[in-house]
Amino acid sequence: MRVRVVSRIFHPEPSAATQRLLTLVQALSSDGTEVSVLTARPPRHLPVTPTDVAVQRVRVLRDASGYVRGYLPYMSFDLQAMLRVLFSRRVDALVIEPPPTTGLLVGLAARIRRIRYVYYAADIWSDASAQTGAHAMVVRAVRWMEAHALKHASGVLAVTDAVAARVRDLAPSSDVSVVGHGVDLELYGSRIDGSADIDLVYVGTMSEWHGAEVLVAALARLEKGSVRAAIIGQGSQWERVKEAVEREGLQEHVRVLRTVAATEAAEWLRRARVSVATLRPGAGYDFAVPTKLYSSVAVGTPVIYAGPDPVHALVSDQGLGWSVAHDAEALANAIAAALGGTEDLQLRAHVASWAETNVSAASVGERSRVAIHRAIGDR
Repeated sequence: MRVRVVSRIFHPEPSAATQRLLTLVQALSSDGTEVSVLTARPPRHLPVTPTDVAVQRVRVLRDASGYVRGYLPYMSFDLQAMLRVLFSRRVDALVIEPPPTTGLLVGLAARIRRIRYVYYAADIWSDASAQTGAHAMVVRAVRWMEAHALKHASGVLAVTDAVAARVRDLAPSSDVSVVGHGVDLELYGSRIDGSADIDLVYVGTMSEWHGAEVLVAALARLEKGSVRAAIIGQGSQWERVKEAVEREGLQEHVRVLRTVAATEAAEWLRRARVSVATLRPGAGYDFAVPTKLYSSVAVGTPVIYAGPDPVHALVSDQGLGWSVAHDAEALANAIAAALGGTEDLQLRAHVASWAETNVSAASVGERSRVAIHRAIGDR
């Protein structure tokens, strides 16, 4: 059977989508499925390395941060992807990664050619757009596109029960499978030997709904120079975070860096005593789990999470670190508590053990593989 993955983002660009899709490709390939990928050319600073699958890359527009984000960048990929699906060699099924514009146009091409497709619902884009101040007409358009893509999919992969519930709200007849989040435990190998050489890191996307500026505000409340930190990533709020660090006079102690390769991101996490993950409540993503949290626990680094449930309860109940409201004062207190003594190697060992049991990417990939075969049927 031939399956093509269609996604604007893929290896070597570091992202949650990249990790999900790499794992899925490996799982599908393991049972003899012929897998190919249609994706965008990565930024120039990320070299393309050979993979075990055929990868077609198209030139796309990117925003100022180098990310494929915004309607014009999305369409620069979606239109080419639609044409490739219409006029390239036929496959048995497609796996389509958001945004909804990709689901709409590539899904339309799939139906024209009578190709089944599975939609990978990592989150609900229309909910997010409703919370970020988008015009009501834009929100309605995004919701219509998303519902349309979900309704016509042979199957939907959802990362959490909460996402699955929203999928069913938008497209009640959808065949939804909850596959979970996963981390490559080989790449993100744990370190529990007490050799941390940096206090705190934030590694990952900084968008409107993450609200990462709260970390800078929290660091500003601590004694200047008492915390050695690094903030690494990309997204619409990266410039604002960098400007906030400079405005607070923290640049000598807090480094703000652009996105790094996954191997380097894992090394930053391993070097840190704690990591920080944030999620701004009321931004349409309260049900989401920041994947930076899973990457951190995979290497054995405890997490300070500032945001709403369900992640708030997850961190507290499972003993993965500290969990507070999305508030600068509360976050500052948690940072002070986490760094107040010597490095807790017992906590690191517990966190790494929990990750090995609960967030293995291989397990997520296998669940996704089974769900895809069930949705499209073996041929």
